[in-house]
Amino acid sequence: MNAKAEAGASGLDTVKLVVAAGIVIVALWGFYFFAEYSLLLRVVVLLALSGGAAAIALTSLPGRQLWRFAVDARMEVRKVVWPTRQETIQTTLIVIVMVLILGILLWLFDMVLMAILRFLTGQGG
Repeated sequence: MNAKAEAGASGLDTVKLVVAAGIVIVALWGFYFFAEYSLLLRVVVLLALSGGAAAIALTSLPGRQLWRFAVDARMEVRKVVWPTRQETIQTTLIVIVMVLILGILLWLFDMVLMAILRFLTGQGG
């Protein structure tokens, strides 16, 4: 019985998502079709229709799942212990120094290989 209820909701959810997508497409089409009207008016109408489409989409099961995911992600971000400014600067400087050292080592390695190649091919003057 639960599977039937789930299947019925799924069909309605698909309709809701298609309607929401249709509203967004019509809103975008109208934004460019009515180019002779005020930009402010067109933006307000576009935002209002997009907000309505989002509201319709959020009433579907995928929309509710997306909203729940966003809320959970926000909670997890609040739990993160962010580094201090000093830790960030120190880590950045370490990365820059290591990149420079590695770049110099690779450059020297390339120069040695190039010298060996020139010697082997007889192109070194």
